[in-house]
Parts: sequence; C-alpha cells; structure tokens
Amino acid sequence: MLWKTLAAGASALTLSATAALAQVEIQWWHAMGGANGERVDKIAADFNATQSDYKVVPVYKGNYTETMTAAIAAFRAKQQPALVQVFEVGTASMMAAKGAVYPVEQLMADAGESFDKSDYLPAVISYYQTSDGHLLSMPFNSSTPVLWYNKDALDAAGAKVPTTWNEVKEAAQKLVDNGMKCGFSFGWQSWVMIENYSAWHNLPIGTKENGFAGLDTELVFNNDAVVNRLQAVADMQDGNLFVYGGRRGDSLPMFTNGECGMWMNSSAYYGSIKSQAKFNFGQTMLPLDTDVADKPQNSIIGGATLWVLAGKSDEEYKGVAKFLKYLSTPEVQAWWHQETGYVPITTAAYELSKSQGFYEKNPGTDTAIKQLSLNEPTPNSRGLRFGNFVQIRDIINEEMEALWAGQKTARQAMDDAVARGNALLRKFERSAK
Repeated sequence: MLWKTLAAGASALTLSATAALAQVEIQWWHAMGGANGERVDKIAADFNATQSDYKVVPVYKGNYTETMTAAIAAFRAKQQPALVQVFEVGTASMMAAKGAVYPVEQLMADAGESFDKSDYLPAVISYYQTSDGHLLSMPFNSSTPVLWYNKDALDAAGAKVPTTWNEVKEAAQKLVDNGMKCGFSFGWQSWVMIENYSAWHNLPIGTKENGFAGLDTELVFNNDAVVNRLQAVADMQDGNLFVYGGRRGDSLPMFTNGECGMWMNSSAYYGSIKSQAKFNFGQTMLPLDTDVADKPQNSIIGGATLWVLAGKSDEEYKGVAKFLKYLSTPEVQAWWHQETGYVPITTAAYELSKSQGFYEKNPGTDTAIKQLSLNEPTPNSRGLRFGNFVQIRDIINEEMEALWAGQKTARQAMDDAVARGNALLRKFERSAK
C-alpha cells in the first residue's frame, strides 16, 4: 500500500512538473515604476491565476524613452518581448518599424478572440488607428492633462477655481498675496502647453492633420495664439505667479507640499496626489484662452499603449490575445482607473465606475473623461502622429526652458523649435520611405 501511495505521489509530481514546463511565458516590458509598477505586477499575477496555460512576466525597463529604446535594440538582436509599452508619441516610429509589429486588431482576429472596437472610448482608440480604422496597439494607460488645485489654499486666498487663463492669473496673484511661494506650475510642458493647448483651442500642431494624413507634415505651432500664451506665462514669473519645475513630473512636490496652489499635469497623478497631499485638492478642466476661442474643443491623450512585437510563436500570441482581452474587462479597467487616475479605455469600465459610486465619492475624478469626450475630435484635436517626436519634444523642452530663463522670447523659442523640429520630420520622412 505504501509503495502504491508513493508511486501515485511521484506520478502527480511528474504531471505537475510537466504542466509547469508546458506553461507559455509571455514577456511584457513596461515603463511603470513605483506604485504603478506594483499595480502592473498585480494585473499580471491576477491574469496568471485565472488559467494555467500562460504566464505573463512584467519587466520594468525604465522610463518611456528607455523602454522603447530597449525594445528596439532587443528586436534587432532577436531577443524582443512579446509585448511592450510605448508612449503615445512613439506611435509613428512604431508604425514605421516595418516587420516589427503585429497589429493588435489582426492579432485578436487571428487568435479567435472576440474584439469590438465600439466598446472602447473613441477619444482613446482613434489615436492608435490607421487611416482606414484598424487598431495598431492596445490602449492601456491613457490620461489627459487637467488643472489640479489646492482647495484649501484657494479658499483661504478668496480665489475661485479658474476656468480661463485670465482667472488662472487672478487666482495665482491671490495665492501669492496670501503667502504661497508659487501660484501655479506645470509638467510635461510640450504635452500640456503646446499639444493640448492647441487641441483645446482647435488649433493645428502640424499640417496634414497633425501628421495623420501624411509623412510630409510640417510643424506649425509657432502661431500667435501659442506664442502669446507662452509669453504671458513667462511674464508671470515676476512675483512667482508661475514657477517652472521641470520637464516631466518633477514639479509634483511643488504642488503636494503646498508650495504651488495650482498645477497642470496628467490626470494619472491622482494616486500620487491622494497619497502625498495633506490638504483638500481637486481637479478641473484646462483653462480656456478667451483671446483665442469662445469654447473648448477637446483635450488629447497621453500615456501609452501595448504593442505586440513580431517574431514570436503562435502559442505566445494566443496567450497575448487572451491577456489583452482580460486587460480590457470592465473590472480590471475600472480598478486601474480608480487606483491611478488613468482613464478607463472602455465605456463599460466607465459605467462600472459610475455604478460603484466612485465619482460621487471622489468628485472631479471623471474630469479627464469629460475633457476627452467634450466634442467630436477634429483634425486639429484627434491627436498627433509625428516621426521622431520623442527627439522633437526634447527640442521643444530646450526652447521652452530658454524662454523661462529669459534667454529668448516666446516668438524666438517657438520659431526655433519649429525649424529644428521640421528638420527631424524631414529626416524621418526620408528614412520611412
């Protein structure tokens, strides 16, 4: 009897080991550090627990630029992951990487997984579609910039939550007069102050529908509206109504520690602000420049999507398709949205969040969704698709920093940014043909 028991145990162990060996591993490279990295790990672990055929392995590869660069290098060395997170401005570069990408809509069809594009928020999905409507990558962490404000500080200063740029200046003055070190600041300045400022006021960032309609696009954001607004912001440095705090999210502590009363940056900072701020805060829509428009158009997204890379086995792709379907479920998306401040990528996840009472308990947390869906996107407000835009953003940052430092006027800075950026667009156009 003992031998039979031992034999049965050994057989079970063998079967277990065989099953473990048969499990298909799917590498997912991402750019989510800190708390969001832990949330990514949870999503992967939760998916892995739902089945035993596939194991998604998330790997943090640094910031967005570093992750994209690592994936390109790995593909050239034939050591690429099946799935990689790429930020929105890398879309044109990914599209131009011939033979490197497995379009997600095609993947889902080939794998036999149900996929209905009408389930997804139009403002999110349209950014990542071809001109004929085919989805290239799976939206994951999409956000849009909002105006964050210190409610306690505004109340103490007798200032109202601003809805226009004139009101931003008035509120900033009252905050500083009441003892704050800084009226307002912002991060990701090209995204907030050029890309979204332009979309919000229905202004073109570039020709050819911001690059969607052709590689021969040219940047045109050196217009009077952008120049005048940036010059007005630069002038607000007098008296610390505006204080520049860095290119990405570097200026977050200036807001959360009570130094600045207002901050323009991604809705996805909700989790960080909630955990760090010791004051009552809120978020509202971007301010309107009444010298430029009578009403806002819509904002555009930032964040990233998940791209499927070519060169993997059919079995891996089946697992990727199942994972992407899991990732899009209302429960997963609602949880991700509520934890982070990224917008839910599907209508069902938005409706689930509403039915759960999330927006009632946390007023303003649907601001990003309302902004993105405010109006039907126009060619000026659908988004942008420029090659080499990662490098072009660096140029824009350099020129804007020259403005903040008083080394250039807004007109000089924007003219130089457009000229330098267009040179990179022509370089990209030549390489993509």
